[in-house]
Amino acid sequence: METLLFAAMVIHLMICPYTKVEESFNVQAMHDVLYHGVNISQYDHLEFPGVVPRTFIGPITIAVASSPFIYLLDYMQFSKFTSQIIVRMTLGIFVLIGLITFGNAVGEKLGTGVRKWLFIIMISQFHFMFYITRPLPNIFALVLVLLALGGWLRGQHIRFLWCSGAAILIFRTELTLYLGQILLIELFSKRLSFKKLLTYGVPAAVTLIGLTLCIDSYLWQRLIWPEAEVFWYNTVLNKSSQWGTLPFFWYFYSAIPRCLLLSLFLVPLGLILTPSTRIMIYPALIFVLLFSILPHKELRFIIYVVPVLNVAAACAMSRLWNNRNKSALRMLLAIGAVLHLLGNLVGTGVFLTVSHYNYPGGEAIMLIQKSQLSTSNVNLHIDVKNAQTGISRFTQILPIGNILISRVDLHRFSPLEVSTDFRFSPLEVSTLEVSTCFSSLDLHRFSPLEVSTCFSSVDLHRFSPLEVSTCFSSVDLHRFSPIGSKYMFLISS
Repeated sequence: METLLFAAMVIHLMICPYTKVEESFNVQAMHDVLYHGVNISQYDHLEFPGVVPRTFIGPITIAVASSPFIYLLDYMQFSKFTSQIIVRMTLGIFVLIGLITFGNAVGEKLGTGVRKWLFIIMISQFHFMFYITRPLPNIFALVLVLLALGGWLRGQHIRFLWCSGAAILIFRTELTLYLGQILLIELFSKRLSFKKLLTYGVPAAVTLIGLTLCIDSYLWQRLIWPEAEVFWYNTVLNKSSQWGTLPFFWYFYSAIPRCLLLSLFLVPLGLILTPSTRIMIYPALIFVLLFSILPHKELRFIIYVVPVLNVAAACAMSRLWNNRNKSALRMLLAIGAVLHLLGNLVGTGVFLTVSHYNYPGGEAIMLIQKSQLSTSNVNLHIDVKNAQTGISRFTQILPIGNILISRVDLHRFSPLEVSTDFRFSPLEVSTLEVSTCFSSLDLHRFSPLEVSTCFSSVDLHRFSPLEVSTCFSSVDLHRFSPIGSKYMFLISS
């Protein structure tokens, strides 16, 4: 089963190898640790610090763990982009170790059949497997949350306290709302005494805060506790709402159903058939409810509850399968439960297809480095949308001069990498390559279409600043779902 988990993780990674803007700090930090070492002056975060500071502890851990493989590949002259795949795979392995640890603890508590079905259900769903290789603060925290939950189920309070403390104090403070509930359960049930909490919890907190203060202050070159600043900015000041807000119950009617897919319908059944799962499920649901108060919402913020909710679904699957031979009705119920996994896989296939086309910036920069320009040192301008949709330091596999400049004289650049809403100053341009991505689902407006640009060149001296457009050229029913598209262009001046 562990092999299947690894295979599912690798499939998601290879189909979607690029990263997006939310992952930029951690992916650039891993690159800098690997390729610049102690030469901090070359680190990306000093030039592009981002809105809030993040800890280096996660990137350093993954970079160190993956460094032997990366240095071997560099020696064998593999592309630097391969290194991005390796560091992401390493992160995924860390998460899988946490998941297997949690699953083994569930198996000891609820039976090996529940453990098996838990892993099968996780493999069939899209979002968890998609996210576990993405270098987000939430995913670094996810490793620790899974280890903490495994320790909790086994009664290993020291592991629970250290892993929970690291997840909260270093990576995501909002996990206090989740792991804090479990701590209170253990205290009020007297499975954990206040004396033991103070004996192990206080030294753990002091050590972990000291660790992030020392490492991050050195790398940020000022006294800093990154996660404390993130908490103040996002929660106290509520500045995260500047990146969009969603309704209070969005996690319940949108995020969780998309994560669980058809397995969602088995969760209530599992709670009924196996009441002992409730002590695991209720804190997860209360965490989501409390976290819903924050107006800015993203699916990755609650990714920690997906394995826990799937425990209830796995209990239902295990009970239905074990009782399949008792009657014809129970056989039908068992078959239906198994078939829901196929429905999950269909949903996963759709999500994977759409996600594959959603990184035009990464595809564009790889295209331009494979073009005729690859034989010379070029100056490259990358606009904001491309920088947000796949471009990282790992994708720079050729010598490139000026990049990521916000205000530029376009005549200075050989290739330009721009999106369709980029407005040009008057100059003559021609298209080198076009990459596409999906922007929104629109079943009424678009038929399945293969798209191409409707021009080869245009003299913009005749126009005021112009917005470039595209046309649909041919139908390809096998390649595209009915989805609206947006386009990223590589343009040579």
